[in-house]
Amino acid sequence: MRRELEPLEKEIVRPGFWQDSEAAQKILSQRKRLAEWIEEDEKLARRATDISAYFELAAEGESVSSELENELRVLRGEIERFETTTLLSGEHDARNALVTIHPGAGGTESQDWAEMLLRMYRRWAERKGFKFTLNDFQAGEEAGLKSATFTVEGEYAYGLLSSESGVHRLVRISPFDQAARRHTSFASVFVSPEIDDTINIEIKPEDLRIETYRSTGKGGQHVNTTDSAVRITHIPTGTVAQCQNERSQHRNREMAMKFLRSRLYELELHRRQEAAQKLEDAKSDIAFGNQIRSYVLHPYRMVKDLRTRIEGSDTDRVLDGDIDAFIKAYLISRRAARKAA
Repeated sequence: MRRELEPLEKEIVRPGFWQDSEAAQKILSQRKRLAEWIEEDEKLARRATDISAYFELAAEGESVSSELENELRVLRGEIERFETTTLLSGEHDARNALVTIHPGAGGTESQDWAEMLLRMYRRWAERKGFKFTLNDFQAGEEAGLKSATFTVEGEYAYGLLSSESGVHRLVRISPFDQAARRHTSFASVFVSPEIDDTINIEIKPEDLRIETYRSTGKGGQHVNTTDSAVRITHIPTGTVAQCQNERSQHRNREMAMKFLRSRLYELELHRRQEAAQKLEDAKSDIAFGNQIRSYVLHPYRMVKDLRTRIEGSDTDRVLDGDIDAFIKAYLISRRAARKAA
């Protein structure tokens, strides 16, 4: 990697480097990727050297067991994280993620479950040190949500969250059922990469339907009395993007256009790859037989990924955002499938 990095460094300082901005961006992106991998390698080497030094001190009779255990624990965590990173080699894996959650049929039950998923991903982002931005939130009539869109900004956010696309199933005793009966609820999660201005997505003005409406809030001082929320529909594909998080209509329109471009780009990726199921087909049936993961809270407690068969009994921890084991197992299985193909 150091040998690969050397000519890139020379190219970047060459006069006229920025004449072709698209090519320049690719080179800068490649340099950044190589530099990050080299830095990770050096960090792990330093940690291993420190651990060797502790072993030498221990052999001389020094009491360093607590320091050594701590160093090994930190190293194990860094290796786990680095191993996951090696599984993220897709073209867009390093990008930020744009995520949409929709409840399935079932009214309040499914809407509440959709909001539980929203909280799970918010907590996951906080655990990772990523930035979480709620871009659009349509509240349910009694509880939960009708739809929500959020952005997760961080290293390999899209690559990691791509494992979450699909239908999620919850089994529990309903808090909304006075008879305390067991209910099954579904909610769908759709993840696409956030794209930037260097990617050319042509959107004709005549293909757009732009609507404004009054932003919803929790009441009181949060009530918005102006039609600042924006919904944009791309008529040829039926793709809809909306934003009500910003206070100005101009800013909401700008963000909605950004979301629209990301979703149209994702659709184009699906067409080029010809391997992914069409997005609308996945949206059409949020119910039995289509789920990727089951969360059972009654009569026993278990979370099971139906693609990788990875499961765990600490449902509270999972719903509090500890989903890295499921993500990693999916990425490993994805790599194995690609190699087999």
